[in-house]
Amino acid sequence: MPGWTVVLDIGKTHSKATLWDEGGRWQAQRAYANCRADRGRSYLDSVGIEAWLERVLIEFATTGPIDAIVPVAHGAGVAILNCGGGLRLAPLDYEWDGVSSDRQSYDRQRDPFAQTGSPALPAGLNLGIQLHWLEGQGESFRDAHIVPWAQYWAWLLCGEAATEITSLGCHSDLWRPLDSTPSELCIRRGWAERLAPITPAGQVLGTLTPQWVARTGLSSAVCVYCGLHDSNAALFDARSHGALRGRDSTMLSTGTWFVAMRSPLHLDKSLLAALPEHRDCLVNVDCAGSAVPSSRFMGGREIELLTANSPQDLSTTDRDQQILVRAIKTRRMILPSAIRGGGPFPSRFRSPTDQEIEHPRIESQLYAAMLADVSLDLIGSCDTLLVEGRFAAAPAFVRALASLRPRMKVLIGADEHGVARGALRLAGIECVDRPPLFRVDPLPVDVAEYKSIWREAAERTE
Repeated sequence: MPGWTVVLDIGKTHSKATLWDEGGRWQAQRAYANCRADRGRSYLDSVGIEAWLERVLIEFATTGPIDAIVPVAHGAGVAILNCGGGLRLAPLDYEWDGVSSDRQSYDRQRDPFAQTGSPALPAGLNLGIQLHWLEGQGESFRDAHIVPWAQYWAWLLCGEAATEITSLGCHSDLWRPLDSTPSELCIRRGWAERLAPITPAGQVLGTLTPQWVARTGLSSAVCVYCGLHDSNAALFDARSHGALRGRDSTMLSTGTWFVAMRSPLHLDKSLLAALPEHRDCLVNVDCAGSAVPSSRFMGGREIELLTANSPQDLSTTDRDQQILVRAIKTRRMILPSAIRGGGPFPSRFRSPTDQEIEHPRIESQLYAAMLADVSLDLIGSCDTLLVEGRFAAAPAFVRALASLRPRMKVLIGADEHGVARGALRLAGIECVDRPPLFRVDPLPVDVAEYKSIWREAAERTE
């Protein structure tokens, strides 16, 4: 009999483990707030997440007959593994700017954007600059495997090293999406031959190691899948909705990052060539290896900064809607950006303390909708938009976005599990109780003038 599945979702800010039965019905969820480890260098919280994961799997082992684990993760982490086993170099924190000390030398070696679809991003958001910096510090990749962050967790659990294309194709500088090959930089620096074997995201890498069996009480027959980039897992799920099939559709995944990924009816090189490299547009790679025109910004992080990290109640009352409508009518505006160097306005920085914000919780969601509207325009989004993730449950955000894009059908789901459902589909599990999609109603106010004034003010400094 088929058993239950754990989806391990390693985000930048939070990690989440969800437990699903054989019919794809949600059974349990546990979350962990990731820490930043500083030891002269800043690392992703691999040690803390591993300890949390052990506790969760011990608990889940007593809940149901688990037979599979599927890891997903953000695309800006990379680990170096010894070929004989063991972790050689833990993943750096991509927000640590220490890797930029030799950026000029690195930038001279990067492939053109037209070949990789990978823009030059700040700090360590390009995996290539992380590898470049590590070698500059005297670190060696000889007799080692380079593995992306999602596949690090697969390796940790089953002992088999792999890479896969959704992670390699996520602004890494290491992949050429249109050619399905490593980049010239990756080959020239010898990194391509150090990449662990490229493996389909939905392939079983192995079974749980004896160490993890002993640590958790799980069966030694538990299968560990290769796994994939988190936004691509959400895209894989989104494309299966009947409302998106046969349509020019875009999925907007929301969390710490807001990532827009368009599935055009006809993809050609001219569409990819038109992407503006310096406005955080990029080419992702889906599970099948196809290029996906994309744009992004740190929407969740900006909202946190603008609300001074206060707890986020995303629900909207009638009074909140009145506040939102009044902000639009009185032209109260938050202008880009609370994050340096990224998003559709990378050269514009305004500290949150410089912004005149009367109602941070509501006005920050309106601001996020304005940024999302620009990002969607940059990739030519049209027809149908599905908003998934945490902020799909934020009426102020989605209704403002629907108002800004009256020519698009804006849809949301009833839960936040698009990433997990995509991972389950890769493992061959279709969710029998999958929530339906709902069309978002626009706000009862004309936003055209507000949008025009905001765009003019935002673009003026670009």
